[in-house]
Amino acid sequence: MSTANFVTRSLTRSPLISVVLYVAVIGSLLAIAGISVSDIVAHQRALEQTTDLLDQLRGRKVRGGAVSSFAAEHPGTPFLEGPTVTVAGATLLQRVAAAVASVGGTIQSSQVDVLGTQAKDGSVGLVVSCEMEQPSLQKVLYDLEAGMPFLFIDQLDVQVPQTTSLNETGSGRIRVVLGVSGQWQGGK
Repeated sequence: MSTANFVTRSLTRSPLISVVLYVAVIGSLLAIAGISVSDIVAHQRALEQTTDLLDQLRGRKVRGGAVSSFAAEHPGTPFLEGPTVTVAGATLLQRVAAAVASVGGTIQSSQVDVLGTQAKDGSVGLVVSCEMEQPSLQKVLYDLEAGMPFLFIDQLDVQVPQTTSLNETGSGRIRVVLGVSGQWQGGK
């Protein structure tokens, strides 16, 4: 007597065993289908959360889901643009010069670093010496770090003038040496 004959005889004698096995197989198939659907829904939720986080990091959305005023104020890409690293350096210089000029400051000298140690990774650096009113420094730093493209303050040296040249409000022209860097992806 083989095993197949034994199973066949057992199933034909008692239809209850056949029904129970049929219900168990159908139930397990439905359970597998339900788990698969819930897994797909979980992956879609994770994708939506990741997309929202990316939009927040890029400044396009605030946490409530609305489009932020930051995206409207600072359009553009998060990377320095230009076909070559030299053009990207010029774009960086223009961006910093515009931020300094917007608060009434003047640039004394500048040096773009496109051949530095981090240049092979696409990082473009800039050192700017400028003069501005003391209260304007915070506005410049915020404009550079919060605007587009993403820029990072690497160096900040502030020289405050002698107290005789400061007025009563504490404001006066200060000399600032500012090291700024940004990421360029044109070479990749």
